[in-house]
Amino acid sequence: MSDLTEFPIAEIGRNLRARKFTARDLTDAAIANHDSRGEALGAYKLWQADAARDAADAADALFRVGADLGPFQGVPVSVKDLFAVNGLPTFAGSPNRLPPAFERQGPVVDALRGQQAVITGKTHTVEFAYGGAGVNNHWGSPRNPWDANDHRVSGGSSSGAGVSLCEGSALIALGSDTAGSVRVPASVTGNVGLKVTHGRWSLAGITPLSPALDTPGVLARTVADTTVAFGEIDRKASTGALLSATESASLDGLRIGICDDIFWQDCSPGIVEGVRQALDELTEVGARLVPLELPEAEEVFGLFRRGGIVSAEFKSFLEDELPEWEATLDSVVSARMESAADITAIEFVRRCRLMARCSATAAGRLRTVDCVVTPSVSITPPKLAEVSDVDGYMPRNMMMLRNTSIGNLLSLCALTMPVALDAGAMPVGMQVLMPAGAEEKLLAVAGAMERKLGTGRERLGAPPLCA
Repeated sequence: MSDLTEFPIAEIGRNLRARKFTARDLTDAAIANHDSRGEALGAYKLWQADAARDAADAADALFRVGADLGPFQGVPVSVKDLFAVNGLPTFAGSPNRLPPAFERQGPVVDALRGQQAVITGKTHTVEFAYGGAGVNNHWGSPRNPWDANDHRVSGGSSSGAGVSLCEGSALIALGSDTAGSVRVPASVTGNVGLKVTHGRWSLAGITPLSPALDTPGVLARTVADTTVAFGEIDRKASTGALLSATESASLDGLRIGICDDIFWQDCSPGIVEGVRQALDELTEVGARLVPLELPEAEEVFGLFRRGGIVSAEFKSFLEDELPEWEATLDSVVSARMESAADITAIEFVRRCRLMARCSATAAGRLRTVDCVVTPSVSITPPKLAEVSDVDGYMPRNMMMLRNTSIGNLLSLCALTMPVALDAGAMPVGMQVLMPAGAEEKLLAVAGAMERKLGTGRERLGAPPLCA
């Protein structure tokens, strides 16, 4: 039998309900993939094969009596170790288990567990999600499976999420995104990543970093799988309506905003070329590239580069909730907090107002286009040795987060999808940005793009360490 985890989620659902294979068969395939690849890749903080088999058996028992809880019944899912999952510990990438208050499951996990999804385990995260490279010096940093020779980072902060998809141990991965922590790991591992509008999904049950910017998100292998996940987690959306809209969406006449500024500067060889090639293919079926001025992008990234509001919110959280954890922070995390105490209350409010003003003016500019497209990550993911100390880490981390952070700071929803390999044979993501609350349209447009360009596997092939 071929690897059952290779099928799209919609097809898996049809096969499970037709009893062509069982949830236990699917879960056993996911476990076999992890057993053969997991030690080399290190995606998981906590791997639970036995519990996954039990959950799959429970899903099969429901199928046998005609109980259908939803499209994720019996489907393997990984969860970032920032989310509480009832019965499992939460470390949030820190060296010590968090108190019970941080292990109370929230609505996002509820949505999948309520359908009897199979939780394969909790994936590694940068400590407290504060970093975009994917480094964790406490527990180890997952390996990007696209480089068979060197240990390259897998992107952060949801560092194990994309790797779990590549190795075939999960079909959907839950992550969180404060400045790119879903889209960065999705982009550099050749997957799809969705950041929803801030406030659209509940943050309950997720260890906070910066409540002003934190958003839950999902990673998947395709836009189609992402659409199913979004529809099942989102309380406003209908999965059926989403899939119907995606199938009927056309690229003919689509106005794609192109900002010839910060997003396209100082990119590693092959990144700009890969995204431009994808855009050329989209224009072949009627999409139009529209020059767009977006000076707010440069303005808010300057704020982010100075420390923004994330460091102040994070430091406040630690001092109030977990004071003993500050002394054991990973050096690459603590270095980014050094200026937090210097931000006065007046300066904090001023920065929040700047972000709000830029978001409002940017929203006005975006009305002239249907979406904005940029490279998702501007540099080739570095080798772990290049970001093992603070001096090497800081500039590379900032460049990995540059393009994605702007989406958070301007209150946009955003998706990354794989479109190419760069000059180093590492995945290139294309970021699609839309105004707040436009997730349904974003998924429909991205689905139409995927039908034209192909899925990541069709376009890029398989990661060398997962082939």
